[in-house]
Amino acid sequence: MKRYSLDRRSLLRHSMTGALGLTALPYLGARSLADDTSHQRRVLKGNIHHSVARWTFDFLPLEGLCQLSTELGIKAIDLVGPEEWPILKRYGLDASMCHGAELSLEDGWGDTRFHSALIERYRQYIDLVSQAGYTNLICFSGNARGMDPEQGLQNAEAGLKQILAQAEAKGVVLQMELFNSKIDHPDYLCDNSTWGIELSRRLGSPNFKLLYDIYHMQISEGDVIRTIRDHHRFFGHYHTAGVPGRHEIDATQELNYPAICRAIRDTGFNGYIAQEFIPDRASQEESIESLRAAIELCDV
Repeated sequence: MKRYSLDRRSLLRHSMTGALGLTALPYLGARSLADDTSHQRRVLKGNIHHSVARWTFDFLPLEGLCQLSTELGIKAIDLVGPEEWPILKRYGLDASMCHGAELSLEDGWGDTRFHSALIERYRQYIDLVSQAGYTNLICFSGNARGMDPEQGLQNAEAGLKQILAQAEAKGVVLQMELFNSKIDHPDYLCDNSTWGIELSRRLGSPNFKLLYDIYHMQISEGDVIRTIRDHHRFFGHYHTAGVPGRHEIDATQELNYPAICRAIRDTGFNGYIAQEFIPDRASQEESIESLRAAIELCDV
């Protein structure tokens, strides 16, 4: 298995098309699903809006992942850039989290040295996201590099305030992802919900939210359900993965995802929960089945 940090960094550098294996062939028929999919679509309960991260299923070309998503009742693909949005539109799928404006996971809004480049890029991407009819655009705090957390907060607030008015005018929501700094992203500033929530309070805009990654926050601080219940108004998007290992969200790991999804549902959340686990299966066919099982588990 590839390491998560390498995969996500690759995601930010280029579009991933992946290699096609034999088990992916059922999802690559020449006929577009837009012409004949009603009989295939899985009927879900409708309480949760399901998505799947592009990078964790990159063994399928995007066309194949779109067809699979349509079959499973998934309504959106996460972490897709502008060059691939036309494919999503062809299948009637939402881009639940857009990316491409960021510099890297390490060079983010918490460091003023990157503000000029970030402001230019995010101004461009806010317009692109809005014009495409999408809503969410990911952003990152970046690393501390010895900086005090309070200084990082002040820097991020000052930088983000320079683009928030445009985001508000265009109906785009900037979503800063929470990462753990214990295992996957050493030195990341926004590595706990308290820091992210304080930044949200200072910005005071409905167009800035936190991407609450359940896997990362279980590692960083635990107490996932209480945090969601108490602070859900600050969370605009959720990611899943199993702890430990960020693999399937099944009985081999420690999180109770049906209970977590019920807690999210009960807050009245109407955004997306995106599956972001790395399949740890012997074959592509089994990996596809693991996504099917994850959607069923979270469909509360």
